[in-house]
Amino acid sequence: MSHLTTSTSTSGAVREMGFGVPGYAHPLLAPVEWAELTRPGTPLHWAVLNVADGPGDRPDPHCLEAAGRLRNAGVRVLGHLDLRHGSRDFGEIVSDAHRFLDWYKVDGYYLDRCPTDRVDLPEVRRVTATLEAVLDGEAHLVLGHGTHPYPGYAEAADQLVTFSGPWTDYRWSQVAEWTADHPPEKFVHLVHGVPRSHLEEAMRIARWQGAGTIFFTDHGDRSGQTDPFQTLPGYWDEIVSRIGPGVSE
Repeated sequence: MSHLTTSTSTSGAVREMGFGVPGYAHPLLAPVEWAELTRPGTPLHWAVLNVADGPGDRPDPHCLEAAGRLRNAGVRVLGHLDLRHGSRDFGEIVSDAHRFLDWYKVDGYYLDRCPTDRVDLPEVRRVTATLEAVLDGEAHLVLGHGTHPYPGYAEAADQLVTFSGPWTDYRWSQVAEWTADHPPEKFVHLVHGVPRSHLEEAMRIARWQGAGTIFFTDHGDRSGQTDPFQTLPGYWDEIVSRIGPGVSE
């Protein structure tokens, strides 16, 4: 598996907190969002490309352009693969992975709705090992659990999303004890509905709980009708300045 790096790191480990973008809207609908990802100095660990709940049926010219700009800016692009909590056919997953690589030259994959139970771990390991082979051992893999999974999943991918949900839950959340055995670059927190007035508190929680990659937004869920992570948070400039290169923790 690949390792997260920054311009200030020589050992392969993340020394600074950074962003993981779980999936902006289509580049035609969110041109400003995609353009912001190539801004020099943005502490960005990766961005997820989700064309049509996956790679789609054919190459999308707008997504091709967006992915190309990110690669040229040195941003890691991950293809979105939905595991459907373990119900997705293995062959479909691998087929989508190949399309993402062939069309968009992705650097890895974000495995959304990844199972969390011990019984599902062998099949997830099968999937991640195959995805590694698809990218000749250079794939960056993120398991999108959204909660703390069985500890064995930590060895199956580069990163685990151990929280994805609203600020009202995050501010009272507890970290699983086993996560202390791993460095911050192993864990991702995605939080929506974070008010600007609580941004500092949210970042403090992420650091206390050992998350090296985050995405916070002030947008809410709205009963699941709109993905709150599809657009830029209203305080994007502020949060970038808070965790940009050279900012002390």
